[in-house]
Amino acid sequence: MAKLPHFSVFVRLKPSRLHGIGVFAIRDIPKETYVFRGDGDEMVWVKASVTKRLDKEVKKLYRDFCVLRDGNYGCPRNFNLLTPAWYINHSAKPNLAADENLDFYSTRRIKTGEELTLSYKRHSDAQRRNAF
Repeated sequence: MAKLPHFSVFVRLKPSRLHGIGVFAIRDIPKETYVFRGDGDEMVWVKASVTKRLDKEVKKLYRDFCVLRDGNYGCPRNFNLLTPAWYINHSAKPNLAADENLDFYSTRRIKTGEELTLSYKRHSDAQRRNAF
């Protein structure tokens, strides 16, 4: 039997008190559970300098959704293919962490209804906010 579409789904998108849209648990997530895997497999890396020629709204896609490392943006292969993982908001006290493949796992138990957060500083260059 094929896996149903909800298999291994822990989250949904909802309005966030932190920023715009956020990612929220639809069931309890045990500590050290991989919530998102595979988005990094589909990433493309674009030189940050390329974005200087883009219009303001397109630049915002890079700033809002991409990982900045060593002058390159790690992006979804197409912004129309954003998965919930790309909507995780920043927190100084995150409940998720990213491994070397940018797969996200819970650092503690996350309760149903709680927003999932990540420290952007741990997986993206600190200069991210100054890239434009």
